[in-house]
Amino acid sequence: MDIDPRRLRVLREVHLRGGVTRAAEALYLTASAVSQQLAQLEREVGLALIDRSQRRVSLTPAGRVLAGYAERVEEELAEARRELTRFTERLAGPVRIAAFPTVIQHILVPALRDLAASHPKIEPAIHEVFGPPALQELRLGAVDVLITEQDMNRPVLPQPSLATRALFVDEYRVVVPPDWSEPPRRVSELAEVAWVACEPHLACGQALERLAGLHGFEPRRVHVITDFVPTLALVAAGRGVAIVPTLALLDVPEGEVLVSEIRDVGARRIDAVTRVSRTRSGEPDPVQSVVIAAIERATAELESTLSARLGRPREEAAG
Repeated sequence: MDIDPRRLRVLREVHLRGGVTRAAEALYLTASAVSQQLAQLEREVGLALIDRSQRRVSLTPAGRVLAGYAERVEEELAEARRELTRFTERLAGPVRIAAFPTVIQHILVPALRDLAASHPKIEPAIHEVFGPPALQELRLGAVDVLITEQDMNRPVLPQPSLATRALFVDEYRVVVPPDWSEPPRRVSELAEVAWVACEPHLACGQALERLAGLHGFEPRRVHVITDFVPTLALVAAGRGVAIVPTLALLDVPEGEVLVSEIRDVGARRIDAVTRVSRTRSGEPDPVQSVVIAAIERATAELESTLSARLGRPREEAAG
């Protein structure tokens, strides 16, 4: 019985993601191609691996057993890649990084320039995905390094299967339209105004909830926006006020919005997250380690830029 390990990977993705369509998206294949690979694998082993009697695709008992072995094959291949890097002069290979726009622009782009110069054979690929979907992609192995954000007032829950490295504490600022006579100095001045708010599950949305709760008002969320570029455009157009992180202010022309001096808005924590190695050696993936080191260097340079641009002491910016 000959089993093609490439088809094992297809079976593994179907098992992990609970269906052919999602597995196809993760593997950059069509659903038809995934179905053909599964059918060929069934012919190779002489057993039904997919239960097609139900509307939702699921694995048969034999399929679940083989999917378990497919997971072990993936782990062994990862171990082999780690071991082989010891015999090469230069680290090489793909690394998939998931992040959100402000980090992509101000941290990952400089980090990629650094990597291109120091490790030209490393092939980084950026995916704009964040929140729970990004964490799921990391757990499933679709991305290797995940950059996360979390409101600093939220507890950091331990996750034994993941390794977290703190990168940066990004202070929140309240921004108001440029035609205001002067920026607000107290939160009480914001109780009746219109807000350009983030989604509640995002860090800035959580910051607004916390700020409103502390000062006893219900914010008037006129606009709900995920990205900071349209958020700042709406503020500049006089459509409301907003809470944004300092990273989002780096490319805003002077005078486009007014930045208040209210300093009890809080901050978001930005971390780099990877899966904990489950290989025999227990060593971290060397390519991922180099990528994270480049991200840390880019973050350190960014802190200096923010301190100069926004007039914050370096120690305050570091939290």
